[in-house]
Amino acid sequence: MGHKLKIAGWVSVGIVAGALTTVSLQTVARGAMTPLPLEEIQQLSAVFGLIKTDYVEPVDDKKLITDAISGMVSSLDPHSQYFDKKSFKEFREGTTGRFVGVGIEITQEDGLIKIVSPIEGSPADRAGLKTNDLITKIDDTAVKGLTLNEAVKRMRGEPNTKVTLTILRKEESRSFPVTITREEIKTQSVKAKLVEPGYAWIRLSQFQERTVDDFVRKVEEIYKQDPRLKGLVLDLRNDPGGLLDAAVAVSAAFLPENVTVVSTNGQLAESKATFKAAPEFYQRRGSGDPLKRLPAAIKTVPLVVLVNEGSASASEIVAGALQDHRRATVMGSQTFGKGSVQTVRPLGPDTGIKLTTARYYTPSGKSIQAKGIVPDVMLDETAEGDIYASLRMREADLEKHLTSGQGEEVKDAAREKAREEAKKRLEEEAKKPIAERKLPEFGSDKDFQLIQALNQLKGRTVVASKTLTERKEEKKDN
Repeated sequence: MGHKLKIAGWVSVGIVAGALTTVSLQTVARGAMTPLPLEEIQQLSAVFGLIKTDYVEPVDDKKLITDAISGMVSSLDPHSQYFDKKSFKEFREGTTGRFVGVGIEITQEDGLIKIVSPIEGSPADRAGLKTNDLITKIDDTAVKGLTLNEAVKRMRGEPNTKVTLTILRKEESRSFPVTITREEIKTQSVKAKLVEPGYAWIRLSQFQERTVDDFVRKVEEIYKQDPRLKGLVLDLRNDPGGLLDAAVAVSAAFLPENVTVVSTNGQLAESKATFKAAPEFYQRRGSGDPLKRLPAAIKTVPLVVLVNEGSASASEIVAGALQDHRRATVMGSQTFGKGSVQTVRPLGPDTGIKLTTARYYTPSGKSIQAKGIVPDVMLDETAEGDIYASLRMREADLEKHLTSGQGEEVKDAAREKAREEAKKRLEEEAKKPIAERKLPEFGSDKDFQLIQALNQLKGRTVVASKTLTERKEEKKDN
């Protein structure tokens, strides 16, 4: 590629473990290092010696060193991570869209594992697991106290083996076990359909190696069905991210050539880069430009982008680029705010670290980190409202999160009060029949936000949210 930063292929998103990825930039090691703090190094050596001589039982040297490295890296922010041999292999598998597991996107909440969403068509999806379900046990191991990475390891395994997850479903006030057979998960990252004559819906669930080709193929199919498309909805809700080149390519599909899609900035010279809507910034080595197959009309078709709190990293790059260039109307709720770059650096043939090395900025220079993308039009999830918005986790809620680096952060004094009110309403909602509580499937005829997006494209009245407001970045306690 003709720019300083080479797109690497692997990165984690923060809200998703193992199965899904966001964005990675591979850089060279820094040419010069500051002198090592000798006093602190001596303390580290002294602690190591005390553990070896005084601890109640012998401890393996390799384990002590590995745990020290892991703790040092993980203490920086939620997305920096040390990879041992197994986790490095699993991490690499994530970007291909293939891995062996149960098929869920997860995060942590109150020491438990929270399901962000089951991957469509996966064993977890078929078993009936739902968004916001909490996993309290994996087989006979309590989740409390496990790191996200450790929990992922226990859920991963060989194909056709079984794992039993104990699920706490707060909305139904019950806990129950679910036994799931692991299998190779082949995620389909692009879905599309003609919603009605003249209007189409394309959903990207993540940005993988195959996403751009699948996206182009789906657009071709839509235009074959209706060459006179009047409007398009690009659905990025609950898209936790993926590969940077895929995000740049999807943005470039709609934008004029050579305009800025996203920029990065960090300490290293190599982390200061600008990515444009041009083939050299997304084209894979040895392959042609997949966007050449797209119909020319894709550049001008009226466009709405749907986002929510689950839209993170690469999906925020796309939404931010299309919004800043006034190419699309962004609708939904404020995005996750995962605007940091993780560089994957090998420490040996089978181990490495994922280190936060830069922040992402939209074309107008706004930091995505801990802020996210604020929609042009705020939408509730349903016609009845969006009463649980204050309960949803975003980057700014994560412990040790990196700040935006732009101005003073302010504490939202009303947020905790809103949380308490939402919790009370959640308890009341839990008393209703299950059928009345389930949110409609994305892309269905009952998808309230999709209906509003279509209204926007048709110039009809849009039912905007009366409760959702921009969530300011909260002050970080040091």
